[in-house]
Formats: sequence, structure tokens, C-alpha cells
Amino acid sequence: MSRLGDELKEIRREIDLLEIKFSRVAFDFAQTDEYEQEGSVTPIDWIRHNCHMTRPAASSSIKVGAYLAKLAETLGAVQRGAIGFAHIAVLAWTAHHTGSRFNELELLPKACKSSPGRLVDICWKYEHARGPEDFAKRQAAQIEDRRLRLNGWADGTVTLSGIFDPVAGAAIRTALDPLAKPNGPDDKREIEQRYADAFVELVSGGEQKAQIQVTATVDMLAGHLGAEAADVLYARPVCTESVRRLACDSAITRVLFDSDSVVLDVGRAKRTVEGPTRRALEARDGGCVWPGCDRRAKWCAAHHVVHWIKGGRTDLENMVLLCHRHHTLVHEGGWRIAATEEGRWLAAPPPTEFSPWVRGPDPALLRTAS
Repeated sequence: MSRLGDELKEIRREIDLLEIKFSRVAFDFAQTDEYEQEGSVTPIDWIRHNCHMTRPAASSSIKVGAYLAKLAETLGAVQRGAIGFAHIAVLAWTAHHTGSRFNELELLPKACKSSPGRLVDICWKYEHARGPEDFAKRQAAQIEDRRLRLNGWADGTVTLSGIFDPVAGAAIRTALDPLAKPNGPDDKREIEQRYADAFVELVSGGEQKAQIQVTATVDMLAGHLGAEAADVLYARPVCTESVRRLACDSAITRVLFDSDSVVLDVGRAKRTVEGPTRRALEARDGGCVWPGCDRRAKWCAAHHVVHWIKGGRTDLENMVLLCHRHHTLVHEGGWRIAATEEGRWLAAPPPTEFSPWVRGPDPALLRTAS
């Protein structure tokens, strides 16, 4: 390593240690009301305005400060220069998501061998293995947070911006990437322009179909406790129900492993329900069967009422048409769809969670009664 390289590494280590010191003070600051006295709504807002930081950076600083006590070994690794502040920030968020199930000693060796970006994927899988239900809830919230905004300008220009969950982002990337490749050595378009042209081509009737690559274990697909989240090309790891939705009636490239990381199956899955069966399903349901939904059949997926991973058959008796939104609600959202004896379909929301705390008698009433 050159002298300049050694100097850079040492400077970076000193910056990381200062970041940790900043995080400790930031967390202590967040426990006071000083930010309110100066007119800020949250400590994050005060820090980002007064310390010239982005909101995610300010939030991560407070989170690291909150979990330093649980990251003693990780802190030592930063002091030695084995990892950086970006690593400890990832581990702090993982500790936040997994609570009492977090064990830094299970992740620190992997952190020392990984870049911060790679560590994010490792930690997402760790979170799924130790709390699949909480992981799925966070992913369902990401789906509900999806937004797409189109604004028209006076000259006719349209600006488009959006936020998408990991699976939706992977679908967009896999659909656009083949169309966004440079058209030969003379193609001087920047990547953003190529993506814009690819998007226009796609929505204008192009034949390119998104083929999403999913890598998962059989245990994960079966919903076994302790199974890691599945890998999706161009996206962060996803939960069991997202994979099941994709596998229900989607075009995916599958790679299945057993619990010993032995490849069991690699293949490109064509649309599960097609041909005469698909036509019969469209004729029977006419569109999405969700009560009150008027999405036409061509915009719907064939949902297995009993998923094939649990022994459900791919036949008309076990399938219904659901639009993308309602198909997502059934899988990631925890809703259930069921038929009545009259042939109508009912949608049942997920069970409501009630607090186990029960209020006791009012002492004032007891005194009055006595």
C-alpha cells in the first residue's frame, strides 16, 4: 500500500471514530427537549438542519447511538480499522429490527468480510430468519408506501418520480434493463436517458416481458422458522409471501436450494396458468373476484387459494383471478379470500392484534363503593 493509501485509511478510521462519538451525543440529544425549544419537530430535523446532514444520515446516527451498548465487539472492530461506521450503522438497524433476538457475534465476522452494501443483504436475511412475521410486516408496509407521481409542465414535458418496494423495483429493473442497453458503440446516451427511452418503449407496446430471478431455499418457500429471506435479482431480500405471490402465477427464473445449500432446481418458470385453463378461468371470473373490484381479467393473476407449495392443485377449483393489488393483500397483507355457498367471494382482513393489558378497576370507584 502506498503512503497516500495508508494515510487515507488512517483518516477514514479517525472519521469513523468521530462518527461514533457524534452518534453517542446525538442519541443523548434526542432524549432531551432541546430540539423542541428551538422549534424543531423531531431531533432528526434539528440535526439535519443544524449539522448539515441528510435525514437518513441523521436518523442512522441516532440509531447507532441507541445501540452502542449492544455493539461492544463491533465498536472494537471499528477502532481496529477492520470495519467502518457504515457497517456499524447496518448492524444498529438490524439490532433495532430483531430486538432481543439480536446477537452481534453472529454477524460481526461476516461484517469484517463484507462491504457495507453486501452486509445489508446479509442482515436482511438474518432478520428474516429470526422474525419472519416482523420482516413480512415491514415489507407489506413498503408495498403500501408505493407512490408514482407524474407532473405536467407548461411546455408539455412530464416529470415522473416514484417509490417502490423491493419486488416492484426488481420487476421494473428486469423489464427496463434489456431495453436500456446501448445500441452499439456510437450510442452516446447517458444511462438515465436510456432508461427513459426504455420506459417509453415498454409502455408503448413493446414485447419485452419482465423475468424476475428468485433464489430461495425450500425451507423458506415452505415458511419454516429460521429460514433466510429469498434473494431477488436487482432487489433486497424478500419475505416468504412475496416469493409465493411471484410463484403463484408469474414469470420467474427460479433457483431452489435445500438447507445444506445444494441446488435442487434451476429453471425458467413460464406462466403457471395458461392456455385453455387460463381462458376458462377468465370466462368464469370475468376479472378480479375481490368484492367491489372491477379490474378486467387481462390485468389479473391466477391466485392459488391453497398454494401449490402446500399441495394445492393448479385447477379451476383451486384458483381465482385477483388484480395485482388484491393479490398482494392476500399474500403479503395477510387477507383471506373465500367463497360462499352461493358462489360469491368474501375478503376477510388479517386478525386484529389486541394488547394483553387489561385495565383494572378504578380505585376511586372502589372507594365510593366501600
